[in-house]
Amino acid sequence: MAYDDPKTPFLPISDRIHQSHFSLKSMLTLHTFYVLLGPLLSVVICLCVTFDGPVSSRNMLAVTAWVFSWWLTEAVPMPITSIAPLFLFPLFGIASADRIARSYMDDVITLLLGSFMLALSVERYNVHRRLALNITLRFCGEPVNPPLLLLGICATTAFVSMWMHNVACAVMMMPVATGILQRLPATSSTPDLAAGKFCKAVVLGVTYAAPIGGMSTLTGTGVNLILVAIWKSEFPEAQPIGFNTWFLFGFPLALLIFFALWAILCFLYLSKGSTKALAGSMDKSHLNTELEMLGPMAFAEKMVLSVFGLMIALWMTRSITADIPGWGALFHGRAGDGTVSVMVATLLFIIPNGKQKGEKLMDWNECKKLPWNIILLLGAGFALADGVQSSGLADMLSKTLYFLEHVPYLIIAPAVCLICAVITEFITSNDAAATLMVPLLGQMARTMNMHPLMLMVPGAIGSQLAFMLPTGTPPNIVGFNTGHIDIFDMMKTGLLLKISGTAILCLLMPTLGAYVFGTKGVD
Repeated sequence: MAYDDPKTPFLPISDRIHQSHFSLKSMLTLHTFYVLLGPLLSVVICLCVTFDGPVSSRNMLAVTAWVFSWWLTEAVPMPITSIAPLFLFPLFGIASADRIARSYMDDVITLLLGSFMLALSVERYNVHRRLALNITLRFCGEPVNPPLLLLGICATTAFVSMWMHNVACAVMMMPVATGILQRLPATSSTPDLAAGKFCKAVVLGVTYAAPIGGMSTLTGTGVNLILVAIWKSEFPEAQPIGFNTWFLFGFPLALLIFFALWAILCFLYLSKGSTKALAGSMDKSHLNTELEMLGPMAFAEKMVLSVFGLMIALWMTRSITADIPGWGALFHGRAGDGTVSVMVATLLFIIPNGKQKGEKLMDWNECKKLPWNIILLLGAGFALADGVQSSGLADMLSKTLYFLEHVPYLIIAPAVCLICAVITEFITSNDAAATLMVPLLGQMARTMNMHPLMLMVPGAIGSQLAFMLPTGTPPNIVGFNTGHIDIFDMMKTGLLLKISGTAILCLLMPTLGAYVFGTKGVD
């Protein structure tokens, strides 16, 4: 419905009133039980659970149980559950309405808002498709080199995912990848053919390269933003994690996991006969034809790329090192990554697109596609993290974790990583898993007398290693829906990738992570 049209009524007008028959039996459903489960759990906790600390800590546990039961069962839509803290916190005496509302719009969320607007502009002008075809042409080889071509397609996906949300990247890049595969004489019904196996490798590569590339930057995935916001909320006296800081750790991590993915795909799906099978149907002429169909690069595309580059440059130079403070020092630390994101996004509504007089690179109608469900989920995560800390629940929970004080790090870090991955794989989304686990891991680390990030980072990254099931993450669903892969393909490849990713993370965190985050000391 066109709500922007003043002639359109806000409420639809109908000449007939439809009658529905209500009965008590119609209410006795599993969905009704799920809806009542949240309030029932909170009531049971308030009546039966006692803490030595303040009453607000018990109430916060009740609210957390309510919210997460609705998230896990999807009793109500996830975005609606995400705004439930706005009324639950005041009613349970945890925080005022003003304080809780601030959690839904801070610097991290504005960072995501601006990034999504830029991603929409990239999608609007097909910049991602032109970029993918150009890079793939460089890797195709003459004659075709299947491992190199696979590397090019996956690397392109990972690169695009670094600068936009991995879900949007997977949705945009999968048609590009399947378009390249359309000339192959293979279908999902002939998986034994070399060409069919190459199709599986490409689809799995794009599916997994999107979340792996997203690990590199703060904007690549919501989990990274959740980690940064919870760190800022629970440890306000500590040095915040900026775009540059995360990139110094996230990029090498993602790069190593990416090459592990490529090696796994080559080992499982690319045989010696792949070159011969692809030679007759896959060559540079096909890719050049696709590129020529896009025509020469228009003014709008050049401007979007320029704005895109400006944003990256400003992010990378806002805070460089202690000796070279960056341009952020000119504003005495008041400007954040969200400042850059929103400022650059604003330029999209000012710069003309060169197509029609008065038309800009972006208009508000395009922004109606913004994923508000992700933004509200982030806000809920920040609200819950703040509530757990301010109510005293964090202190209560940390007291139950003293037995872990003497557990070696090389044992507990992989366990944390795998537990978070399993939660994402079988129970809930990676954003919700990170929202639940990261604050608890921060308290656990303090109990063990180690820097909180030593467990918070493995927990956050671990929740992104859900590669085994189609329902694990949205990119998994995108890949599975192509019809080129089945569950066995995902489980076989995903298990090897999960083990590799966990091993790489547990090796990098005490070494590179200690240098980047300064985690050598105890918090």
